[in-house]
Amino acid sequence: MSSTTGLVKEAAPTGVEPAPRTVQHRAAAVIALARFEARQLFLHIPVFAFLVLYLGFTGWELFNGREGMDEFPVLQDVDRATQSAPQLLGVALLIVVNRTVLRSHRRGTDRHFDVLVMEPWRRTVAHALSVVPYAVITAGVVAFQIVWAGHKPGAVGHPSLAELAVGPLAVLLSGVLGLLLARLVRSSFAAPLFVVGVAILPALLSSGTESPRWQQWLSPVVTETGADPFPSELIGRPAGWHALYLVGLVGVLACAAVLLSGGRSRIVQAATVVALAATAAGVAGQSQGDSAALIAARTKASVSPEKLQTCHEYGRSTYCTFPEWDARAALDWSPVVDRVQSLAGGAAGGERLTVRQRIDATYGLTSDSALEASTTPGTVTVGTRWGGNRVPEFAVGVASVLVAGSEAAAGEWCTGDARAVTVMWLALGGESDPMTAFRNVRLDDSIEGSAVVLSPTSGISMSAEQTRIVRELLQKPRYSVIPKVKSHWTELTSPETSTARVAELLGVPAASKGSADATEDEPCE
Repeated sequence: MSSTTGLVKEAAPTGVEPAPRTVQHRAAAVIALARFEARQLFLHIPVFAFLVLYLGFTGWELFNGREGMDEFPVLQDVDRATQSAPQLLGVALLIVVNRTVLRSHRRGTDRHFDVLVMEPWRRTVAHALSVVPYAVITAGVVAFQIVWAGHKPGAVGHPSLAELAVGPLAVLLSGVLGLLLARLVRSSFAAPLFVVGVAILPALLSSGTESPRWQQWLSPVVTETGADPFPSELIGRPAGWHALYLVGLVGVLACAAVLLSGGRSRIVQAATVVALAATAAGVAGQSQGDSAALIAARTKASVSPEKLQTCHEYGRSTYCTFPEWDARAALDWSPVVDRVQSLAGGAAGGERLTVRQRIDATYGLTSDSALEASTTPGTVTVGTRWGGNRVPEFAVGVASVLVAGSEAAAGEWCTGDARAVTVMWLALGGESDPMTAFRNVRLDDSIEGSAVVLSPTSGISMSAEQTRIVRELLQKPRYSVIPKVKSHWTELTSPETSTARVAELLGVPAASKGSADATEDEPCE
């Protein structure tokens, strides 16, 4: 009885009303709920699994992509490469946030919220804020990716902050979209169906015809890949407008969810107007096509690259590059040229070459166009990619010019031209692993039979017999082949010399009768 009396006394009015909740208290309550919901999101298997997958995949790429072109990144391409992977985390957040918001509806506890001090629209704000930590994590991963790439010795170019912002904004957009769907449709099946629709609808709209630019850029992520890297000033992507569009769209979706939850204050209405204006401005800005100035600049860089380049001499040769690639000439290209030229004989051993960087930017970032062979004697083409197979391909280009005089002349050789053997020895004879380089530089990745050998411009055709000769030469000690190449240089580089004679001069036994390699080469016209 005494305990009951005590409770009644504590509950009795004291004549002093409790202080009204201040704005700071309400904001603190929203943030507290947002923190709780953010932790709850992490405990859902899809979010946890895709976050771990995203972090693991990115880490594997950074720490294991140490070979090939990944070791020589172009930062204006790296920034776009950070945009695709976060979409997996975004899809997981869309579905799980939607399911989290509908949790009380599924469990029949909606009515209990009526006795709480926090209004429904504030709970909606808290759910929207619960996605922010995952956008911040994504931003941290993206920042680490670009810093890691930028500190590599072979890195060139300049990244765009607007491009780097797309990944985190896409994650934030996905979570807010899941929230809005929950306020529109009180069913957990809406979010998965929406994801499936988003995956299929673009393919249906673009089937049979190319999508217009405005439609392409409505997607959160537009990577535009295919072409070799362009100089930064030729990228021409509306990255800033697209980032503004994503920021505005996040605001519009969040405000719409708050309005549907009953939050119709002047602040929410003003925020909605600002977000709509930002979205409209972003859509208008990103929908514009390439400007006339950009098209002219791309054409100039493709047709007359010398007007945009700086040239420097390293050793015997001159290297002309776009400004962002200046360091690569001395550190990467010059050693390859010197290595190939050291194996050549006659005047070719001391010839002054011009290595010129070239691109084909005429058709934009998605067109993988082949470069035409240069007709200028002594000029070797090098592209904007480096590392991996690009290294032996460039060596083939250097050797072709040393043997034929120009890239165009080498491109006219037929399959039976024995000078291909000399070119391949010069290109690969100085490699640390010549057989692997030989396999990588051939179009079909083989070391037997006829094939096309890749180079920065037109390739070289090799017959099965020439392939056999080169294969045996590369397996011989280098010091045993170099004197023969230098002493017989004139005959080895003559169009009149047969493949059989080249094999004899270089000490390679003739193919056994009846073997596939013994087939006669096609005569050159």
